[in-house]
Amino acid sequence: MDFTISSRIEDFRTRIAAFVEEHILPLEADRASFDAQENIRRDLLQELRAKARAEGLWCLQLKPENGGQGLGRVGMAVCYEEMNRSIFGPVTFNCAAPDDGNMMLLEAAGTKAQKEWWLKPVMEGRARSSFAMTEPHPGGGSDPSMMQTTAQRRGDSYVITGRKWFATGAAEAERFIVVARTSEDPRRGLTAFLFDADQPGWRIDRRIEILGPEEHGGHCELVFEGLEVPAENVLLEEGRGLKVTQMRLGPARLTHCMRWLGLAKRCVEIARDYAERRHGFGMRLADRESVQMMLGDLAYRIEIGRLLVMKAAWELDRGGFARKEVSMAKIHVANLLHAAADTAIQINGARGYSKDTVLEWIYRYARQARLVDGADEVHKMVLHRLLQAEDRSFWSWDVA
Repeated sequence: MDFTISSRIEDFRTRIAAFVEEHILPLEADRASFDAQENIRRDLLQELRAKARAEGLWCLQLKPENGGQGLGRVGMAVCYEEMNRSIFGPVTFNCAAPDDGNMMLLEAAGTKAQKEWWLKPVMEGRARSSFAMTEPHPGGGSDPSMMQTTAQRRGDSYVITGRKWFATGAAEAERFIVVARTSEDPRRGLTAFLFDADQPGWRIDRRIEILGPEEHGGHCELVFEGLEVPAENVLLEEGRGLKVTQMRLGPARLTHCMRWLGLAKRCVEIARDYAERRHGFGMRLADRESVQMMLGDLAYRIEIGRLLVMKAAWELDRGGFARKEVSMAKIHVANLLHAAADTAIQINGARGYSKDTVLEWIYRYARQARLVDGADEVHKMVLHRLLQAEDRSFWSWDVA
């Protein structure tokens, strides 16, 4: 692959960098900007989003015909990394989970009517969305074949019964995707449905409290007690739910990594700034070899993450599935983010452990990175399975 980016992508990157510096970082530095769940206050977010739209920095991931900028995965990798210099960055540009992955899924799999009803208001920022797949034991998690939630066909509708949990954003979402079992077929037994928050037959049982700061809408447990969904709100078609989850989760894993690289770089930025200013025992922290080794270690690990992410993005842009590349990136960058936050806190000492910087916020947030969209161990199992199948060609190069 060619690592040269286009001038158009670079233009977006530089404008995003300037926007983050001028408009977002000052808000992030003010504790009054945070809501009760330690995310940006909704009123401030709406102001930032209006500015971002006015500057043409909105929905980079979608095609122009769907209201986006059509940057492709490579362009997204460059820009998502830049926007997540701030913890408030991605949501400002409508590029944050879970809306980000949900919008890309609807763009790829939705009908014209579904895009108008479901995708358009989320793209425009008038609605938020949630993806409900994971279930409490004994239901499906990383293994969707264990799914317990069912959808029974009754005339022109499906009636959904069951329970989901850790549905991100559900408490503030107006548009939902839920995956349910429609048959016992091992390959085509699942189906994905679209529904609106105002429909009867479902409820939020609880908003699950978590270790880290929350996305808007939190992580919720949902109960389906006869939700009726019209057949026209099936995504793709009956029995293609497994395909829908693959379409949804593969690119979303990679966009997580794109954003996490920005946070890892921010950790290094804060650590370097403090090390340059802090003196002890007659010298700056930055002049101590131990600190230099800590920062040098993060520098090369971040660059490895960037290369893994970019290779996966390039493979997706040229029409590949990038299963191997995405799993590698997910494992590496998730662990890198946690290490970057931990190292930066160590260099900052008690200051890093306090709320005087965003390091403790990032540290708590980072622990979930090794779990969301597939735990480390699941992705390592995927890589082992591919290694078993491909043998020495696992490490092959494409030939022109």
